[in-house]
Amino acid sequence: MTALLAGGSGLVGRELAAAWTGPGELHLLSRRPVPAAGPAAGLQRVHVVDFSALPALPAAEEAYCCLGTTIKVAGSKAAFRAVDFDAVLAFARAARQAGATRFAVVSALGANPRSATFYNRVKGEMEEALAALGFASLVIVRPSLLAGDRASLGQPQRTGEQFALALTAPLSALIPKAWRPISAATVARAMMRALADARPGVRIVESAELQELGK
Repeated sequence: MTALLAGGSGLVGRELAAAWTGPGELHLLSRRPVPAAGPAAGLQRVHVVDFSALPALPAAEEAYCCLGTTIKVAGSKAAFRAVDFDAVLAFARAARQAGATRFAVVSALGANPRSATFYNRVKGEMEEALAALGFASLVIVRPSLLAGDRASLGQPQRTGEQFALALTAPLSALIPKAWRPISAATVARAMMRALADARPGVRIVESAELQELGK
């Protein structure tokens, strides 16, 4: 089983690569060099790419998309959309051309194409656009606040995210699973399991289900 992974330098992408066990190859596509990871690192091939001008991708049966940023990190709404919509769709189209019939993507809690919130609206529009591409199986995961060590990945710290995680940590067991912060490793495991069990059509996995599926 050969797979493609976009966003191999991010929280969920790194965890997914580390959890990959093969037996086929995993092709990691990233905007900057990243090391192979996990027990099956020898089966991983790293490709540094420009998502606005993707080359033809290696033939694969399935693909995972972990691309994402924030408006603050991106610098503007337009720059945010260029990553969370344009780059995601470019990768999905390239994956379809490479033969992938199954696709899994990280979206966000509250994604809705008709949301009044720009972030959630872009995520919802991305989900709708992916559903129109004709994958036999499409898995959309909507995690709540992601927990993970961004500093170790060379990513800028997200002050609001750090504050929210610190605030909710003591109360985690009391917070409903639908809203509870979730580790990137849990999301990565859930993505792989959901895609492995995917039936034809679109499956949306909300954060509460991700908590269980990714145990």
